[in-house]
Amino acid sequence: MRRLKEDIKSKSFHNLYLLYGEEDYLKKLYKNSLKEAVLDGSDEMNYSYFEGKETDTASVKEIADTLPFFSDYRIVIIEDSGLFKSANDLSDYFPNMPSSTIVLFVENEIDKRNKLYKYVNKEGIAVEMKQMSPADTKQFIGLKLKENGKKIKENTVDYFLQQTDNSMINIINELDKLIAYTEGRSEITIADIDAVCCVQVTGRIFQMIDYAAMGKKNDTLKLYSDLLELRESPMSILYLLTRQFNILLQIKDIADEPKGEIASKLSIPPFTVGKYISQAKRFEKSRLRSMLNECIETEYNFKRGIISDQIGVELLLLKFAS
Repeated sequence: MRRLKEDIKSKSFHNLYLLYGEEDYLKKLYKNSLKEAVLDGSDEMNYSYFEGKETDTASVKEIADTLPFFSDYRIVIIEDSGLFKSANDLSDYFPNMPSSTIVLFVENEIDKRNKLYKYVNKEGIAVEMKQMSPADTKQFIGLKLKENGKKIKENTVDYFLQQTDNSMINIINELDKLIAYTEGRSEITIADIDAVCCVQVTGRIFQMIDYAAMGKKNDTLKLYSDLLELRESPMSILYLLTRQFNILLQIKDIADEPKGEIASKLSIPPFTVGKYISQAKRFEKSRLRSMLNECIETEYNFKRGIISDQIGVELLLLKFAS
């Protein structure tokens, strides 16, 4: 991480970067920061973007071979390609790539035995974006609220974190809602958190999945409608559903371990472990895996413009409850 920050600050770049891991907010933050630093105000004709497992390496090489237009650098961003979990010839190409081209990979999962990973890790910079520690998360919350003229007591921060999904994207979303809700006063209270934050959302996601498991379509859709009325975006709801199924799938394998160890491994609050275990018992492992894949496919269809986000999640929930 330190080397990445230094490159962005000094604008002295490596040709290859890989950002991977579970913390989407940090990946997005450093992806955008590196892009802005490389382009340095130049036209976006020096920027190319590839996404998805259908990414064609021949097209990547053709773009990467193109010299920048009135700029020192060209940047190519490749996201969610799966190239670090499959065989490809990019590691053979990169030694001959123009020094003016910067390639940035952004991936969720990688295989460190992969030939491409080994090359990027050796010749470029590979950074795993992990979830922030509780202390760093609290510091981040304090700074964001201070920037917006807000203050919060430490015990209130603890309560906020207990009720809120620990993804930074979700934390920022909830903080933005709190800042807007408390307009006209400075201190954020526990009552404010109960009024607008993810305490309701997380609980309703649990209940929504329970209803789906029982085949209660109307109740499932009613909860979805309630979340939309709370101004939760369909993408945020889909993220929480995806995360929930991912946790439940993992719970299936480690349910017999001590609750403290489960909480640590899955990065969930210890007091929620029993609730996750209870819900996981409602589903066969194959069903959970199928539901998780359906969530991923729905997100893919959003990004491709095949279906709207609101309708997409509704159809997904109907399928779950069938």
